[in-house]
Amino acid sequence: MELHILEHSLKVASIEKEGIQICTHGLIKLAFLASKTRCKFFSLTETPEDYTIIVDEEGFKELPQSEHISVADATWLALNVVSGGGNASNSQPIGVTKIAKSVIAPLADHNISVFMLSTYQTDYILVRERDLPMVMHTLSSEFTLLRVVNGETVAAHNLGVTNGFVKPKLVPRPIIHPLSSPSNMFCVTSLDPDTLPSVATLLMDVMFYSGGSKECGAFGEDSSHIRFFSFSLIEGYISLVMDEQTTQRFPNNVLFTSASGELWKMVRIGGQPLGFDECGIVAQISEPLATADIPAYYISTFKFDHALVPEENIQSVIGALRTESTTQ
Repeated sequence: MELHILEHSLKVASIEKEGIQICTHGLIKLAFLASKTRCKFFSLTETPEDYTIIVDEEGFKELPQSEHISVADATWLALNVVSGGGNASNSQPIGVTKIAKSVIAPLADHNISVFMLSTYQTDYILVRERDLPMVMHTLSSEFTLLRVVNGETVAAHNLGVTNGFVKPKLVPRPIIHPLSSPSNMFCVTSLDPDTLPSVATLLMDVMFYSGGSKECGAFGEDSSHIRFFSFSLIEGYISLVMDEQTTQRFPNNVLFTSASGELWKMVRIGGQPLGFDECGIVAQISEPLATADIPAYYISTFKFDHALVPEENIQSVIGALRTESTTQ
């Protein structure tokens, strides 16, 4: 398989809920008027705590400076595993569990922190730019390493990691974090960018204005229902993750869904904000799922991590992960 190192230099940031109004203009421009910007990589995910943004440096310029915005203190690069060659964004998704043992676990074992973004099209593994030499050293035996430069895929240079490079000792994995599973059922879907204008008003309402009392009241006393919505526009491809009720607000035949209408349940990882320096969280979730051959999407946010697994697998997944944590 090939590992593509994409050309985007990315920022990961958090916008506080109370500060979203000052960022709305820039975010709407990035999501709906991408042709007016030079941004090629944009993702916005709302959780109960905040909004997490992953955006390239051109897109970051569209956001105001504000005390309500916290930016992770690193530049990130996106890696993409491609099976059988081809363009990363229009290939069939490999799935996070399929790369658990070949990418995620080896990076965790070498103390390299990752930030995951699964989309409808593919899975992006974000690593700090400063960690790239170690990443390449760690994965070069398993993958053909390629870099994307000006849209063209070329062989990746070894960045000097083969000369006098000391192989690090494997590090122990940390104890797994607390898990919870909200009551929502989620859809992972997409839409044709050409249809985006026809649902732009609805999408803006879902992104920025639907967290008020009318939505909370729709679920009665269900306190385990959480607010979660993710929108990504990456190299022209749109990906959406939203709960089943939100999906029903969209017109028929606008969203791409599988013939089975597959629904996903969420496992939320973290009892408190996780931070960016801890390693192995994604590995500890994805490895047991890979062993059980359970597909999953994985979305990291600024404070918590989220795995989506098929609805019918949720109980066995939670059981397997909790068993894993007690054996640490």
